[in-house]
Formats: sequence, structure tokens, C-alpha cells
Amino acid sequence: MKKQTKILLTVAIIAVVAVIFIYPRKDQIFGNTSEGSSSSSSGGQGGNQPLPVNVVEVRPERLENNLSVTGTVLPNETVNLRPEISGLVTKIAFREGEFVKKGTPLLYLNDDELRAQFQRLEYTKKLFESQENRQKQLLEKEAISQEEYDIVLNQFNTNLSDIQLVEAQLNKTIVRAPFDGILGLRLVSEGSVIGTADIIASIVNIDPIKIEFSIPERYAPMVELGSKIFFSSETGGTEVEGTVYAYEPTIDAGTRTLRLRATSPNRDRKFLPGMFVRIKFVLGVEENAMLVPAEAVIPELSGYKVFVTNQEGVVEEKQVSIGTRTERQVQIVDGLREGDLVLTTGVLQVRTGMTVEYNKIN
Repeated sequence: MKKQTKILLTVAIIAVVAVIFIYPRKDQIFGNTSEGSSSSSSGGQGGNQPLPVNVVEVRPERLENNLSVTGTVLPNETVNLRPEISGLVTKIAFREGEFVKKGTPLLYLNDDELRAQFQRLEYTKKLFESQENRQKQLLEKEAISQEEYDIVLNQFNTNLSDIQLVEAQLNKTIVRAPFDGILGLRLVSEGSVIGTADIIASIVNIDPIKIEFSIPERYAPMVELGSKIFFSSETGGTEVEGTVYAYEPTIDAGTRTLRLRATSPNRDRKFLPGMFVRIKFVLGVEENAMLVPAEAVIPELSGYKVFVTNQEGVVEEKQVSIGTRTERQVQIVDGLREGDLVLTTGVLQVRTGMTVEYNKIN
């Protein structure tokens, strides 16, 4: 009896423990079938939903192959004004910072001695001129020899040469503007004695201006005289157009760059020599280029590819050849036609033959 009681008690304890363990988990053990079926059903429906993507339609566009570089503004002409001869400054005829025309007198040196020499030579010129006339008349009458006439003629011609020499020296006592330009700060004063090494002031022509810049040597074959650049100052503002007019005939071996110069009008004097400028150099222009966004092009070991879709939304993979690459776009030179719809999103999820729901963007 005791043995049966122990057996019954043991079975009862096992049953209680089993109920305690299984009851809280009955939904997980017995109820997952329907939920699994429901989940599978809903999952199957979600898998049939087309992937939403953005596409662009390929159209011929204008493509500018631009190179962004930096450069420096140079004056059109600049000179440090110096006298050709030494002398005492008697008059300064300019104001600092003013605009002057070519040939304008700027500074006068003492010319008293030279004027005295010039006056003396003018007096002797009259004497030699009259002597030459009398000797010529006598020669015509054969009253004198040819040698006697030649001596007087030589004296007269020598006098004329001396006058021209003094005139040239007198001209050097006046310093004139060599070209139209703006004068800089004055470095001499009236009453000072200056020599040929002393700088009077600088004169600068800044209309037009020159822009000097360098480009990597790989772009050298694309450089042409007349090429356009667009530049702006460090402070920004409207871009100004310039034209390349010259470039060095050699590549700098140290920097592996080609140096170029462009010119541009500067009537409002907005740009000053020495300014730093940002330059957009137009290497070439193509009017009917096929362009796609850069994110649409997928690089591969064998080249590049894009995904396109037809009107029904069926995706197809196309191998392409690329050309010029800009900041946001890539030129497609082979592999696409006008009107193709190129995917710009979802390119990592789609596969050939997959159906997508596309949204055309501009």
C-alpha cells in the first residue's frame, strides 16, 4: 500500500511540474502554426511589391569640360619710373594715385646748363649757315675750291649734330608717363638730387589685367589660344570672363605644370595686381553629350555599367563607356541611347529582369 501511494504521489508531482512548465508556453508551442502561416502569407505579398526607384531620361546636353585652378592677377604693364640722367628735382607735376595718359610730364630736373649750351649752339648755327651759303655761291662761280666749301659745310653739319645732342639731353630732364596708367606712391621730393638708380614712383596699367595660372601637364594638349576662363576674387562675387592669349612653350619640370596667361577687361578696377583668384578653365565644350548622374554609374572590373528600365518597369543591365566626369555627372560615350531611363537609386538592390516602380526626375 505504501508502495502504491509513493508511485501515485510521484506521478502527481511530475504532472504538476509539467503543467507549470508547459502552460505559459502553450501559445508558442501550439499556436505558432497559424501565425507562421499568416506571416508567410504577408511576407509573400510584400515580396511581390515592386521596388520604388528614381530614374532620369537620357537627353543630349551641353557639356563644358572645366578645370578648377587658382591664379594671380598681374598688371597689363608696370614700370618703376627712374630718370635717365642725374640732376636736381625742380618740379613734381603729378599727384600720387592719379591716372595719367601716355606722355604726360611727371617730373622736371634742373636744365639750366643744357639750355645755355643749346642757346650757344643756336647762335653758332646762324653763323655756320650763312658761311655755308656764301661758300656755296663762290663755289658755283668757281671762286673757291671744293675742299674749302666742304670744310665750311662740315662745320655747319657738326653744329646741327651738337644741337640735336643737347636737345636729346634736354628731353631727358623731363620724366614722362611711358603709357596710360595709375601712379603709385611718390619716393622723391622737390629739391633732392637723384640719380638713374633712384625710383620716382611706380606706374601701373590695370585695364586690361592679366591672369596667370598653371594647369597639370596632362591637360596641356587641350590648351588653345582663345580658350575661355571664368574667374572671381577670394571674396566671391560675379564671375568674370577672360581669354587665354599665351602660354609657356615648356612644362615646368619641378611642378609638372604648364603656365598660362589670360587677359580680361578691368574698367571698374575691381581686380588689383597681386590678387588671388579662383579660375574655371574651359578645356572644351560638347553640345550633344549624353550625361547621367554620377551615382547611376557602377564601376566593375571590366568597366562600368548602369541599370535601365523600360516603360513597364522591367530592369536591364547595360555596359557603358564613360568620358568626361564632372562634379555631379558622367558623360556616357557608348552604351546608352537618347530616351533611355537610367536608375539613380536602388542600383545595389536591383537585378536584370526585376520589376520596379520608377519615378522620373528632372
